[in-house]
Parts: sequence; structure tokens; C-alpha cells
Amino acid sequence: MNWYVVYTKPKWEKRVAEQLMQLGVNCYCPIVKTIKQYSDRKKKVEVPLFNNYIFVQLADKDRNLVFLSRGAVRFLYWLGKHAIVKEKEIDTIKEWLTKDATISIGQYSVGETIKVNSGPFLNHDAVIKEVTNSHYVLILESLGCVLKMKYKPEEKEDKELIIIT
Repeated sequence: MNWYVVYTKPKWEKRVAEQLMQLGVNCYCPIVKTIKQYSDRKKKVEVPLFNNYIFVQLADKDRNLVFLSRGAVRFLYWLGKHAIVKEKEIDTIKEWLTKDATISIGQYSVGETIKVNSGPFLNHDAVIKEVTNSHYVLILESLGCVLKMKYKPEEKEDKELIIIT
């Protein structure tokens, strides 16, 4: 069975995943914890890693089951066909979310290609797109994603970076 990407209504990712799991569909909605700033307090909340997207594992003949959930809008297409996500890519996302998201990197400049030497993206090549006093922006071409890496304030001298979403 293939993994497909389903586009959902805004803020419906978790509900759609729950509804589809109740129907027996294997779903994956990657969740990250973040801090929300309200006018009177800060609160830790769990939000989807990908806004408006969830992953479903289905046989081709069962794809219409997705639309039994009111929040499912459509499948994501690539080159006129349903976009298929490889099992390895799903495993990489799961691994990334379970590991400590800290990466050690030295002093680099824009355009350089580096090999990540620790963290969930160990041994992946990344191109540095942006460098500021507080963060790096890295492009992981092999995974097709862009990461914003922020210095840990207490370890700024060591250039320890932490993934922020």
C-alpha cells in the first residue's frame, strides 16, 4: 500500500486523522510542540508539522474512504498523478520528530555545502541559504526541505543550533 498526501481544511488535520483512523485507515499527522504567546500568558501547544496536510496509507481501490471525513478536501497531485510518499520519507519524519533536534555546525557562510554531523539529519548534505546573528537557514536538497536553525542562547559560542518550526 502507498502513502498519499491529503489536503485538509485549515486547522482540521488532527480531526481528519482521528476520523480516518476510526474508519480503519492508517494515517500519520506529524505533530510538534510549540509555545504560543497569548496576551496574558505563554502556552505549550501541539500543532501539525505540515499545515493542511496529513499522510494516509491506502490501497488504490480504497482512496475514496478519505472523503468520508468532512475535513478532507482532496489528494495532493504531482505531475497529474496522486503524489506518493515513500515509506522511507515517512520514517525519516518520524525519526526526526523523536530525536533531539539539535545539530552542531561550525562557522559557515551563504552558499556553502555542509554535511550535518549530528542530530536527526546526520550525514545529510545541506546548503546554507541564509546566515544571521541568531540563525542559519539550511536547504536539505535530498529531503526537499528548508530548515531554520536557531542558536541555543546558552551555547551560542559552540554554534549549537536547534530546529524551529
